Amino acid sequence: MERFTISLDDTLARQFDELIAARGYSNRSEAVRDLIRGAIERDRQRDPPAGHCVANLSYVYNHHERELAERLMGLQHDHHDLTVAAMHSHLDHENCLETVILKGLTADVRRFADSLIAESGVRHGHLNLIALQAEHHHAHDEAGEAHIHYRPAC
Repeated sequence: MERFTISLDDTLARQFDELIAARGYSNRSEAVRDLIRGAIERDRQRDPPAGHCVANLSYVYNHHERELAERLMGLQHDHHDLTVAAMHSHLDHENCLETVILKGLTADVRRFADSLIAESGVRHGHLNLIALQAEHHHAHDEAGEAHIHYRPAC
């Protein structure tokens, strides 16, 4: 592990310590590591989509809106190769929150998420995307099918 020192003015250090306490970090190092990982991932996402990713797509919609629930379900079925799991929650008598876990080529995941969020009646759509890198290609035994494991890129 590599160590480095940073200097902060008193106000920024106090605000950072308040953030650490509010988020439940046990120390500054863990908080700084998460901030660095987040900055690297945000920077990576500005690049043209490449490689594989895992993502969480969440959105709110009114289930009374004409055929919207059916359209959303149809989109998920049309992209079953990207959709790992979905969770549906009733917020009130009209509104539902859905969370869909996606995995696949980054460009395909982004295109699917954009098309779903763009459906008329979908509100508060947000895609949290995490780049993946191939870890290794192997089979578990002589008769096993060869496959690749992916892990978060940072």
